Parts: sequence; C-alpha cells; structure tokens
Amino acid sequence: MTNMFDLSDRVALVSGAASGMGRASSLALAEAGADVVLADLNEEGAQATAQEIESLGRKAMPVRCDISNSEDILAMFGRVDNEFGRIDFVANIAGEAIRKKPEEISLDEVEWTWRNLVYGRFCMCQEAGRRMLAAGKGSIVNLGSLASITALGRGHIAYSMAMGAVVQMTRELSTEWSGRGVRVNSILPAQVLNPGLQERIDSDPRIKDRFLSGIPIGRFGSSDDIRGLAVFLASDASSWITGAIIPMDGGNLAMNAGGSVGSEVFQE
Repeated sequence: MTNMFDLSDRVALVSGAASGMGRASSLALAEAGADVVLADLNEEGAQATAQEIESLGRKAMPVRCDISNSEDILAMFGRVDNEFGRIDFVANIAGEAIRKKPEEISLDEVEWTWRNLVYGRFCMCQEAGRRMLAAGKGSIVNLGSLASITALGRGHIAYSMAMGAVVQMTRELSTEWSGRGVRVNSILPAQVLNPGLQERIDSDPRIKDRFLSGIPIGRFGSSDDIRGLAVFLASDASSWITGAIIPMDGGNLAMNAGGSVGSEVFQE
C-alpha cells in the first residue's frame, strides 16, 4: 500500500525554522522524506536545524530571511529555484507582534506587526503560489492563532487584527487556487509553551492557572504538537483538505467560556 504521508523527492520551505514550531515542522517534514529550506533571521539556529536534517539523509538549505522584507523573500525563492528547481510545500510560521493596549499602541507598531504577520505571509504565498500554479500542484500552510477568531484582550489588538487577516487570506487563496492544484490551509494554535510564555508565567504564576482553565486537555501545547499536522497538510493524505482553519488548541475553542474543566458535578 502506498504511504500517503511519504514526502520523498519533495521540497518544503519553512519560515521560523531555527526554533519552536518552525524547527519541529522542519524536522518532521525531513523525517517524512522532504528536503527543507530553512528560513530564519537566526542564522545559527537555522544552521543547527540544518545539521539535524542532514543527519537524516535529507538536504537542508538554511537562508537568512526577514519575512517582513519582500526583497529577502524574493532573493530566497531565487535560491530555491537555483538549488531545487521546485517548491512543493510552504509553512509560514515566523512572525512577531507588538502587544500593547489599543489606546497606547502607536500606528508604527501596528504597521510593524502587520508587515511581520500579514505582508510577509502574503509575499511568501504569492511567490510559492506562482511556482506551484505553474507546476499544477502544491500546498501552503499559514500559521494563525485562535486570536484570529476570538478576542484575547490583554493588549493583543495588533496581533489579533493581523491574524484575522491571515485567516481570511488563507480562505481567499484557497478559493482562488485550489481548482488549479494549490491547497492553502491555516493552523490556529492556542497557548504553546515557548520562552516568551514561560517568561510571562515566571513573572506572574497566576497566568498558568488562568490559561490552563480554558484548555480541557489539561496542558499547554508544545512545539512538537504541530509535527503531525505539518506532515499531513504537506502530503497526499490531505489532498481534499483546503481552505481549512484547523484549531490546535487542546479543546480551547470547543469549550464555552462558562464551561469547566474536568468532571465536577454541581448541584442545583
């Protein structure tokens, strides 16, 4: 029986590949057989990921790329053309945001967030899409956030607006391109434990219980939780999945705001 998850002879590009979910995705794709282009501003981290991929017998090409800069993205895709001559899968994971109250954040900070999370993702999608459309096949995944469809508060205004745009961009690109062989989907994580979140928890331990109270599965996400989804969406196993907005949230979105975690029994 054919392995629908086999990515042998395919080329994937992952932004944010030096750490976190980008690194985890890159390694999972390589384990499934793909060669991987590793885009990140952290050159040392991207090189370390490349070494791990090469130890698996796959090709890895680390590229220093600021995904808010279209010139960097165009140059990177030029290198992909020269080195591989194809691109089969793109995972747009990198991107930062400035978190401030709506009445305090500056317009420059809003624009900086937009360039990191929306402008850069669209440029990546456009360059990948042009090549995939010419080939008649390909898959793109845009990392979003639950903030795209629910309000977080706590100064997330610029981030939430940008992620809302990412989700709608995903839907539009899927609608435009799926009939020509290019699938576009989005993954929406809840709280994935990373150095930034750990720093916030260390500074205010109450945050941990507050966040976990809304995650029925009972733990924060880890970077490795994206591995299976990345391979699935890159592979033929998801050939009829497009325009999907997929929560990766331990049950957070399904849980009503007034719900309770566990099996507590309340008496009237």
